[in-house]
Amino acid sequence: MTGAAGGLGRAIAAALHADGWAVLLTDLDADAVAAAAAPLGGWSRALDVRDEAACATVAAEAAAGGAGGGLGLWVNNAGILATGPSWTQDAATRRRLVEVNTLGAINGTLAALEIMRAQGHGHVLNVVSLAGLIAAPGETMYAASKHALLAFSLGTLSDLRMAALRDVHVSCLCPDGIWTPMLHDRLDDPGALASFTGSMLTPERVAVRAARLARRPRPVVSLPRWRGAQVRLLDALPRLALALTPVIRAAGRAGQRRQRRRAGRR
Repeated sequence: MTGAAGGLGRAIAAALHADGWAVLLTDLDADAVAAAAAPLGGWSRALDVRDEAACATVAAEAAAGGAGGGLGLWVNNAGILATGPSWTQDAATRRRLVEVNTLGAINGTLAALEIMRAQGHGHVLNVVSLAGLIAAPGETMYAASKHALLAFSLGTLSDLRMAALRDVHVSCLCPDGIWTPMLHDRLDDPGALASFTGSMLTPERVAVRAARLARRPRPVVSLPRWRGAQVRLLDALPRLALALTPVIRAAGRAGQRRQRRRAGRR
């Protein structure tokens, strides 16, 4: 489980642990992830998902220490957000978004699949985002990195089936905006409006759906389901989506104000 020191990652780890999984929590912050793992069995490792070799080492350790041996589930959750028009972000920011959100998840997926393909079963669950289904205004580079992850995940799943590996799965979870530290400082950020246009989810609600998805793999699951249908329609009709930009902006501003009140801020 990557990106598990706090926020959504920690919530998913707790939900999986409650569901009977032996969970190995990883994060860039070794101390924070150790604290998160303490009530869940205390199994944690520091991991920079951009390091392909490190991902392979953690996957091997998880397989060796898993119940009954083998690697049953790998969750790619680590991710970062940067907002604003794409032309305002420097090369280092653009590179980091792709390296963490896309290549980091690719590294984890391939490390897990190396083991799962050999054992003939297993499941990779990639936390994508609704931004992987539509180009969210103000979050262009973030959405681009998530679109790439979705394409990689679904293409890899097709490759597994072409290789006659029917019991190795890849699932994509695409939640709406989640009230985690990633958005806590975005209540006045015009670049983050898209994240506040729908249903602001709690990490616990997303974690419950993730645990259910872990038990029953599906290629793509959006949360809530209606938002997935909505953004897919807009993605299929780009001229309509562009025409609705003022409406999306207004909805996002209203959502930020609503969340500010819920968070007790003025």
